[in-house]
Amino acid sequence: VGEHQLTGHKVAVKILNRQKIRSLDVVGKIKREIQNLKLFRHPHIIKLYQVISTPTDFFMVMEYVSGGELFDYICKHGRVEEAEARRLFQQILSAVDYCHRHMVVHRDLKPENVLLDAHMNAKIADFGLSNMMSDGEFLRTSCGSPNYAAPEVISGRLYAGPEVDIWSCGVILYALLCGTLPFDDEHVPTLFKKIRGGVFYIPEYLNRSVATLLMHMLQVDPLKRATIKDIREHEWFKEQLPSYLFPEDPSYDATVIDDDAVREVCEKFECTESEVMNSLYSGDPQDQLAVAYHLIIDNRRIMNQASEFYLASSPPTGSFMDDSTMHIPPGVKPHPERMPPLIADSPKARCPLDALNTTKPKPLTVKKAKWHLGIRSQSKPYDIMAEVYRAMKQLDFEWKV
Repeated sequence: VGEHQLTGHKVAVKILNRQKIRSLDVVGKIKREIQNLKLFRHPHIIKLYQVISTPTDFFMVMEYVSGGELFDYICKHGRVEEAEARRLFQQILSAVDYCHRHMVVHRDLKPENVLLDAHMNAKIADFGLSNMMSDGEFLRTSCGSPNYAAPEVISGRLYAGPEVDIWSCGVILYALLCGTLPFDDEHVPTLFKKIRGGVFYIPEYLNRSVATLLMHMLQVDPLKRATIKDIREHEWFKEQLPSYLFPEDPSYDATVIDDDAVREVCEKFECTESEVMNSLYSGDPQDQLAVAYHLIIDNRRIMNQASEFYLASSPPTGSFMDDSTMHIPPGVKPHPERMPPLIADSPKARCPLDALNTTKPKPLTVKKAKWHLGIRSQSKPYDIMAEVYRAMKQLDFEWKV
């Protein structure tokens, strides 16, 4: 555990020795974890604030979570009450959905890789075995823990990716509700036989609704297995579902700047607001001012439990909202590049007469047509694809690899 000297916030520091990494042949695993954690900004995924490199070690400065592993919690307390199990499962599925929307399969989801914070909120960690998905591409690597692995994984068959995470989520949900694993045996070949058979015990105390959900998620045939859309539409899952987990417009947290947080960074670092803004606009997650800003934002969220601040969001996406319908929380302002255009007749669009250009406008002329392949944009690829994905969802299209 470390502490940011200027902001005073606690962080977790993961120290990786270069020589040991090479000797254990886990360079690729570490690179994947850093790559994915740098990309993600979600309330139920562990955040990576900074990577400090020295000649001998790497220091991964990450979000501090004090509650320990979900696995240890279940071992100590046994099965979780149904309402609490649903709340944790909703958070986990929201994080998994976020990963899949950004073409990342975790591939090692299990209670040991789900951490709990001081408020008993779930945080997914350890993306070392994760893999980037490509359209039309299938994976074959048999990775992850046997008890949580899908039948197609332990059998060495090709799999697209998202469906293996759904299976693992089903095992986690079963562990939450029952305090045991659906498939377990000390003899690995026997364990594999049980997993391939897909037959598991359903206790009498489980209500029929959640039992049907478990059976749909732990379906041996990956083509018949529940998708995230199926789970989200299930009556048991929808009960008391917080709106921030699956926001309709996932654009707020990355497209607004918090003035109070900016001023706090200025005070701590004795710098100007423009310097902080430049650091945030640069897109460099390793910039010390950007790191301090995100630390302040994250800790404020934890302290205030600001669950309605649209925390689960994609990386910055363009806003197509009308100015009249855009409600910005107090103390924050839109990112300049994401602000909706002002209506000419609106009071906000008015300017002093001396600021107007009084030169006579040139007559309109028909410009020579140009052909362009694809789209032209200065936005990042992830921003563009996130917007495409949202548009497809509004048209009720479904993305599936």
